[in-house]
Amino acid sequence: MGEASLAFRDLDRLLRPRSVAVVGASDDATRIGGRPLAYMLSQGFSGALMPVNPNRATVQGVPAFASVSDLPEAPDAAIVAIPGEAAIQAVADLGARGCGAAIVFTAGFAETGEAGAAMQARLLEAARPSGMRLLGPNCLGLFNATLGYYPIFSASFENGWPRQARTGMGGVGIASQSGAYGSHLFAAARDRGIATPVLVTTGNEADLGLSDIIGWMAESEEVQVIAAYAEGIQNGPRFIAALEAARAARKPVVMMKVGRSKLGQAAAQSHTASIAGDDRVMDAVLAEFGVHRARTTEELLDVCYVAQRGIFPARNSLGVVTISGGAGVLMSDAAEAVGLPMPPMPEDAQAKLKALVPFSSPLNPVDCTAQAFNDMSVIGAFAESMVTDGGYASVIAFFTQWGASPSMAPRLRAELKKVLDAHPDRIFLLSILAPVERVREWEADGFLCMEDPSRAVVALAAMGRFGEAFAQPANPPETLPAIPLPARAPNESDAKRILDAAGIPMVPEAACQSAEDAVNAADAIGYPVVAKILSPDILHKSEIGGVLLNLADAGAVRDGFALLQQRACAHAPGARLDGVLIARQVVGGTEIALGVVRDPVFGPMAMVGLGGVFIEIFADVAFRRCPVDATQAEAMIRSLRGFPLLDGARGKPKADVAALVQALVALSRFGAAAGPRLASAEINPLLVLPAGQGAFAADAVLELTD
Repeated sequence: MGEASLAFRDLDRLLRPRSVAVVGASDDATRIGGRPLAYMLSQGFSGALMPVNPNRATVQGVPAFASVSDLPEAPDAAIVAIPGEAAIQAVADLGARGCGAAIVFTAGFAETGEAGAAMQARLLEAARPSGMRLLGPNCLGLFNATLGYYPIFSASFENGWPRQARTGMGGVGIASQSGAYGSHLFAAARDRGIATPVLVTTGNEADLGLSDIIGWMAESEEVQVIAAYAEGIQNGPRFIAALEAARAARKPVVMMKVGRSKLGQAAAQSHTASIAGDDRVMDAVLAEFGVHRARTTEELLDVCYVAQRGIFPARNSLGVVTISGGAGVLMSDAAEAVGLPMPPMPEDAQAKLKALVPFSSPLNPVDCTAQAFNDMSVIGAFAESMVTDGGYASVIAFFTQWGASPSMAPRLRAELKKVLDAHPDRIFLLSILAPVERVREWEADGFLCMEDPSRAVVALAAMGRFGEAFAQPANPPETLPAIPLPARAPNESDAKRILDAAGIPMVPEAACQSAEDAVNAADAIGYPVVAKILSPDILHKSEIGGVLLNLADAGAVRDGFALLQQRACAHAPGARLDGVLIARQVVGGTEIALGVVRDPVFGPMAMVGLGGVFIEIFADVAFRRCPVDATQAEAMIRSLRGFPLLDGARGKPKADVAALVQALVALSRFGAAAGPRLASAEINPLLVLPAGQGAFAADAVLELTD
């Protein structure tokens, strides 16, 4: 983290420059090369502005220079707004002049195909000798409104400039791989009344990427909440470092990650790899660092809006006071859907509220009914009781149109503000319908306001997840001793031997080369036994009849040996055959799948899910970066929809979850230590026996890369 952190801070010349050159500066304030200069002049950028234009002595009234070499000083940052080859030469010239960072508007690079990608590589090479950093190419630019710094050609500002943060509210920084969507987010936030002091669009990311910008924002003074839009992450370790920096700084990250793609896969691969895909992995990585993954623009803005308040309860709970029983039910449903606890009010507090308003329902939601508006102090008493007696970290007050009523709203505000001022550590959100000017009055008092109570619940739930993440101690990455792997993919028996050495218990078994060996093994293991084709080239044996169950005597074992050899030759004539595996048949266990899959961006990911044939049908799985500890492993297991199968559902005995946890931890450590040649590891099924009896791997696959 130390080196990454220093690199994040090194972006100050790009994001907080004292001087800016504009290569391709235009006197026309509506052109790409003219807008940035016009914006900075109008917004009072205090640094030096140096237009570069060989055809003009001045540009927009500012003295211009014929070339980069004619600049009177090395600029901290430069805008490149000229086409193709000229842009590459400008980057080289700027680097030679000592420029710190170039913002390349120019398009026609990697986004256009192979020829453009080759040009982009040359652009990057032009910057490398000097160490100059590049933003783009093909980017819209950025702004840092706190400095009046606008190296950007978006037309969004024709409808208004970024808002300043209100008292008690933090600013939202926007980092976007898409220029158009990034500016859309800014404009939507501005219209919503959200302060956005910094926007950075990264374009093609030839050099600087989204991770670098998130990392800088995590350590900046301007930004307290980070909103990000991503289409793909190229550098996993850098992204992880950025998210860790944000968590360490207690700055929430709200991200839209769009697009789905699958891992590159061969035809013969483990089930684990086939159900992974980078979207599941992305979900796991974001959840690990407490990032809220927004599915819509509306949701992203909602969460950012509430996060500006800067209150992130590690133990979140929701109290609802409402004048509508129906709205209370609506919010209860929403809270249950997002896992936000709504515990009832204490019984003595319920009695106290009932005495105040006999018609009320004081449980939670607390329905004070419209009767309370006959005496506004009653509403204040209800709200105070919810915080003092109920102890809720988050409170929603549903007052619908009353929040805008000229006859009611001022007295309502006065009563509720007493409660708000007495409890600055709680989140108070009002669900009201009101004109913008009325909403701004409530917000000036310190309240959050949203029309839709269900959306409010989703946003408040996110604050708790942020708080939980911020409360987690920073664990330095563990260095594990490397585990040597065989030269080629092992068969099932050899894979089990490797995993057994890694600490994962195996069902007793023996690899057999002849029918007689198989009978001797079965006699030693004890009947009934399972017989399986043993081949590193046949991964899904059951699909070709390669697994025989309930072999109860020596004759059945002999016949089974011959049948398996025949089926292997018929269905996979080119496969290597290493004999037949004879194993004890374990009954009474719950089938679970464990796996490790190497994600191309984030490396080895541990997986647990329902096993056997159900893994791909239900895809009830959880992922986390390797290695995981016992607490993390248990959380993964308990997150499964099928966890009740392990927890004594329908009168079944509880399974040995502790043994399952140990197996998952061991496999994740193996995945972290095995190195990049391990493409995937799968144990399916792991038979989890009743509590106290352990868990044993009945099948195992290791896939290796060359």
